[in-house]
Amino acid sequence: MERLDKVLANSGYGSRKDVKKLVKAGFVEIDGEKIKSSDIQVDIQKNKIIIKGEALVYKKYVYYIMNKPVDVVSATFDNYDKTVIDLLKPVDASFNPFPVGRLDKDTVGLLMLTNDGEMNHRLISPKWHVDKVYYAEIDKAVDEEDIKAFKEGITLDDGYVCMPAVLNIINSDATGSKVKVTVQEGKFHQVKRMFIARGKEVVYLRRIKFGPICLDENLNEGEYRELTEDEISILNQPRHLK
Repeated sequence: MERLDKVLANSGYGSRKDVKKLVKAGFVEIDGEKIKSSDIQVDIQKNKIIIKGEALVYKKYVYYIMNKPVDVVSATFDNYDKTVIDLLKPVDASFNPFPVGRLDKDTVGLLMLTNDGEMNHRLISPKWHVDKVYYAEIDKAVDEEDIKAFKEGITLDDGYVCMPAVLNIINSDATGSKVKVTVQEGKFHQVKRMFIARGKEVVYLRRIKFGPICLDENLNEGEYRELTEDEISILNQPRHLK
């Protein structure tokens, strides 16, 4: 059982104050009867809730995949910069989702958002060893020695030794390189710092895969969609996270 105002607020009908106004105006019915109080307890599995003539389809958790653009921060609030939450429609933001992990301000690509704390923990906890794959463009040639160093574990500027990572060279010459990097951590500016440790600089970085979820190429930067039921099901099965 949950309070009606909480259920409706979580379903995108505004704040609890807004829900109270809906109820007072006679727009809410439960099992065929108009109700007068927004703080009553309801069973979303049993009670039929109608708002302005439409049946409530209640979602406790939401799961979004976004193609994050540059100059947007992976946070729920920021005093100076636009956040990924600012890119959501008000009804989607009303579920109070938060970014799963983070992407740097100047990094683009796949970012998931959810209000499911348990799933968030599974995806970002080092315990689960979830792969995160990035496409990167580097200012110098990348070679077999770099591949070996990534595999052994790069030591960052603060002395932290990264977990072994996979570096795949797409192409490389004296003018620069295109590579894929697979890591299982999410340290601050990690991929960029790993290349800095090798005397090279990342000039472009895009996350293309997080666990089993790939970046949806149909999404332009700044666009997002809900995860499909199949995608959510896969994320809920730890053996499929890689």
